[in-house]
Amino acid sequence: MALTEDTIRDLAGFESGAGPVVSLYLDVDGRRWPRYAECEERAARLVREALDRVSGNGHSGAAADLHRVEEQVRGGLARSTTRGLAIFASGEALWKVIELPVAVKDQLVVNDCPHVHQLEAVFNNHMRFGVLLADRQRARVFVFELGEIVEKDELFEALPRHEDDAGDRDRGHERGHFEAAVHQHLKHAAKAAFEVYKHRPFDHLIIGAPDDIAPELERDLHSYLKERIAGRVSVPPSASEHDIRSAVLEVETRVERAKEQAMVERVRNGAAAGRGGVTGLDEVLAAIGERRVDTLVVSQGFATPGWRCSCGQLASRGRTCGVCSAEMEPVDDVVEVAMAGALHQAAHVEVCLDNADLDVVGRIGALTRF
Repeated sequence: MALTEDTIRDLAGFESGAGPVVSLYLDVDGRRWPRYAECEERAARLVREALDRVSGNGHSGAAADLHRVEEQVRGGLARSTTRGLAIFASGEALWKVIELPVAVKDQLVVNDCPHVHQLEAVFNNHMRFGVLLADRQRARVFVFELGEIVEKDELFEALPRHEDDAGDRDRGHERGHFEAAVHQHLKHAAKAAFEVYKHRPFDHLIIGAPDDIAPELERDLHSYLKERIAGRVSVPPSASEHDIRSAVLEVETRVERAKEQAMVERVRNGAAAGRGGVTGLDEVLAAIGERRVDTLVVSQGFATPGWRCSCGQLASRGRTCGVCSAEMEPVDDVVEVAMAGALHQAAHVEVCLDNADLDVVGRIGALTRF
């Protein structure tokens, strides 16, 4: 199953009814784990630990799903394009296996709802990037999504004889002809990038070209592409796809960290002004209960027990609901429930990695609609 925003929202909105939900994330990256048996062993260990936990916390009905998840891992998978695995199970009501082209952190959660935290992080942290690599006679265009190439195009235009190869009499003419051919090639390269963009739009563009032709190449780009330039790399068109992917991931990381920082600053400024933003777990849970969260920002790995009421309210402390005075039920991870609730309300969720400014205000915050 492909990972899309709809996939995440469907999982976040899933209601198990009578039984618990098993959520497994497993790193199956062959570069890190050359022997697939190592992945099987790690999955088996996670299942054993989960079986010990559920036997005493009221989730004993999850045992069959835990064994089914372990069997799915033992069945193997094609690791040429799969680096991470996510499995969600709840009896006959839910069974989803999602193969991801990026690695995930090993995790097994048994809760009342699917644990979508890592899926949301993967989806948010891997935007679509276009790459244009060019020299004087070759150009290559790629589109990367979730770390993998989803589109590519190539252009080669042989140059005329260089002026150094001509006689003295023709040297001036050959130089002009050579330069004109280079100019024309760069225009064609820029056009090829725009044609790829029209077919497969991307969020950001990465440029790779020698310093003496890069400015002209950028001038020839369509305005839509100029405004999407996110970085420049020293990678020639002849580079391997592995080297190109590595360069893209470095730029992608910088772009994502900058995006997260800008979002956290907006949240903190809104909270400081008393409108447009809230920070801290209690304030965020109250905003979710009031259905006024527009964007939820959460530090990666933040998890804490909490409480949930049948009226939909969430709280870090229980047991009486502050809204309807009913008795609330405990949840293993109220942050995960909050993320699911925000997604169910059509809010956006941003998972931030190592953001000190968010950590200092409680590791969670939100932009609010009112």
